[in-house]
Amino acid sequence: MTNHAPDGTDAADTAADAAGAGAAVGKPLGAGTGAGESPDDAAAPGKLEQVIARQVRHYRTANGLSSAELAARTGLSKAMISRIETATTSCSLTTLQRLADGLKIPVTALFRGADTDRDATFTKSGQGSLTVRSGTQHGHEYRVLGTLKGRTDALEPTLVTLTDASDVFPLFQHPGTEFIYMLSGKMVYGHGAYEYAMEPGDSLLLDGEGPHGPLELLDLPIRFLAVSAK
Repeated sequence: MTNHAPDGTDAADTAADAAGAGAAVGKPLGAGTGAGESPDDAAAPGKLEQVIARQVRHYRTANGLSSAELAARTGLSKAMISRIETATTSCSLTTLQRLADGLKIPVTALFRGADTDRDATFTKSGQGSLTVRSGTQHGHEYRVLGTLKGRTDALEPTLVTLTDASDVFPLFQHPGTEFIYMLSGKMVYGHGAYEYAMEPGDSLLLDGEGPHGPLELLDLPIRFLAVSAK
């Protein structure tokens, strides 16, 4: 016969969680719990508990498992599975590992979606921020299609337009790499000692430290996407 703890969980669950972690998620490792308090009750349920609840429920149903079947797989009680999926308890590290093993997923999958506030830039067709660069004085138009604030490693996509008012200007140099994708027109593009005849659909990936830029403007207007990364 299985012994049950007063809170409805298996006594084995509580003992194993206490031995395996000693702290609930969101509480520093090594921190103690109050008298009569099990590790899974140590932290008040919050956003993280809701994320874990959603992920456990998602993977359980995706695997066609009932709560009882998941309980059997993990060694946790059905009551504990219910509390986890309703975000009414905070899981210990041991419990999280048991859940991951039972669902056959990495532990990190249980936290997916916990940090969803990430920077993004959406640019409608024909829009984008016009910017002035060294080629502007030579008739080149630069329209930045998006930036991520505070990211030094972020890509910088720019739509470049060359018209009959544009001059060739082959001496761009900058740290990092650059990817060029031709959208319309034709040109000869130089990089170091090499020249590339480019037309729509062609692309060029280059080291930005080498002198590069349009050498001949063959069919105007010319439009290409330039994506640089440091």
